Amino acid sequence: QLQLVESGGGLVQPGGSLGLSCAASGFRLGPHTAGWLRQAPGKEREGVACITARGDAITYADSAKGRFTISRDNGKDTVYLQMNSLKPEDTGVYYCAAGWDPYASFCTLAFDKGPYEFTGQGTQVTVSS
Repeated sequence: QLQLVESGGGLVQPGGSLGLSCAASGFRLGPHTAGWLRQAPGKEREGVACITARGDAITYADSAKGRFTISRDNGKDTVYLQMNSLKPEDTGVYYCAAGWDPYASFCTLAFDKGPYEFTGQGTQVTVSS
């Protein structure tokens, strides 16, 4: 079965840090562009960050710049999202997504229009004191 499995969510205080992981199961993540999107309560899903298959291009949402870092380890078929200086408005369900795009030189946060064909089940992140 081809799937993405997120982990690492939880409850954290404002200003704290949290690291998310997303492991590919049933396929090799290497040739895929990958990224993270989130959905806050009552809001639509929004792209947070993405990284090309070779890791040579990264795109961040304005809300994530300077605080979040996306990375990947193709040998482990895993993509990561390190989140620092978390704010209550970062609360939501975080999903990872991936799509076959081995030669891409850029990635898009428009997850409904990009190459993304797999999406995980999500992990809850709650930022609250």
